[in-house]
Amino acid sequence: MRRTEITRDDGTWTGLSLEVHARRQPGLCLFTAERRLLLAQQSRPVLLAAVEEDFCGVDFWRTDAYRSLVPPLRARTGRALADNLDRWAYRFAQHLLDAPGSPLHDGRWLLSRESPLLRWNHGRLTQSEYWGSVIIEGHPDGYIDWFVHSGSWEILPLRPMPDAGDARVKAYRKQARDGTLPPVLLWWVSGLDCHLILDGHARLAAAIAESTTPPVLFLHRTTSSDDVVAGTERAVRLYEAELARFAELRTVHGPAVPDGAAIAGPSLARDLQERHTAQRPTWAWPLPGGEAEWHRVAREVTAETAFWNSPHG
Repeated sequence: MRRTEITRDDGTWTGLSLEVHARRQPGLCLFTAERRLLLAQQSRPVLLAAVEEDFCGVDFWRTDAYRSLVPPLRARTGRALADNLDRWAYRFAQHLLDAPGSPLHDGRWLLSRESPLLRWNHGRLTQSEYWGSVIIEGHPDGYIDWFVHSGSWEILPLRPMPDAGDARVKAYRKQARDGTLPPVLLWWVSGLDCHLILDGHARLAAAIAESTTPPVLFLHRTTSSDDVVAGTERAVRLYEAELARFAELRTVHGPAVPDGAAIAGPSLARDLQERHTAQRPTWAWPLPGGEAEWHRVAREVTAETAFWNSPHG
């Protein structure tokens, strides 16, 4: 796996690009059959989901089979890395590569510190209220409401969230107060229109209990290398054409015409940044056996028939 740091024009670190090879299908794999989704980790069903016919939301059933791909993090590791998300990104990238139950597959990925989740509060709610509000509730079953949230950026835990009295949460609350809390690792899944917690359920609960913004790293698919190269070439050609156009205008109308680089340059910079970091839809694999297999798995993992025998399921 090749790693490349992504920075802004001013040198600020924003993410780590991961170029993955020789992984045709991930260990944490999303399968699809019609409007139905199955998330499986090394053949273990983790999450069943059924998209409503009117596409207003998703019914889901979560099992207790998910296993984190990150080994337990010791307090001294948190103190050593502190709030250095770039160093945490390298560490998590290695776990993502090494873990057999990882969602990584061939292509380019981005581990980013940036997400609308960090910008949507606008100070209206306390950190505890805000982060508590974006967590999708329900275990084992629940509902993701696309209609109300109009393009959800919520967080779906892959296991029940621990409460504030949990021993792990208590330990992490001290780190949250000290500013040494390790980041929460989230994976954006477009088919569910939300983030899944790959690691850090207790850390997120600790940040909420302390009413502080949790450090977060966001994993998502991004533009392939070939598309980046082709798109960059097109953007540069357009930039050069704009320079030539403004130069001709300056020849005709004089220095009153603005410099072409000043006009087209910022647009080129934004375009190139977007090509390296743009979010791409999550890949899903056809479920062998299709809808019938989805229902078979649903019957196997659910003790009740309400979910898989409902109009949505």
